[in-house]
Amino acid sequence: MKTRTLVVNSVLAALYVAVSAVIQPIGFSSIQFRIPEMFNHLVVFNKKFFFGIIFGVFLTNLLFSPMRLYDIVFGVGHSAISLGLIILLAKYIKNIWVLLVANTIIFSFNMFIIAFELKLALGFPFLLTWQTTAIGELVVMAIGIPIIFALNKQVKFNQML
Repeated sequence: MKTRTLVVNSVLAALYVAVSAVIQPIGFSSIQFRIPEMFNHLVVFNKKFFFGIIFGVFLTNLLFSPMRLYDIVFGVGHSAISLGLIILLAKYIKNIWVLLVANTIIFSFNMFIIAFELKLALGFPFLLTWQTTAIGELVVMAIGIPIIFALNKQVKFNQML
């Protein structure tokens, strides 16, 4: 991995953790609005952001989660699977807007992984928890689409790494 890629991904992970620290009370449990999840859209522009996002999720769950081990396994797993799917789709779909919407849908749908975690760890009802976590993810990711798209016009994420 090039030094520039390592540094940019480290900054991304640090940003994920910092934003998570600010919103900590609404980032965990059955109703979640984890604002830094909008950073997941960065892989649409450059798949090399994968590692920064994953490391940010790992550190956030390690530092702030009340269910530390569960969140490390399921949260990181959810992010890795979802990011991997969008990276795979990006090989076939070249329209950025379609990929951003697909990313939002994939991450929201895959919240069944987090719902399963919460059922296992806390006994929450699976379907209701899947619904509430998916809605939170959908809202954050949908709000993130125009924000990340606008930032890309200035920063050029695809040329960063």
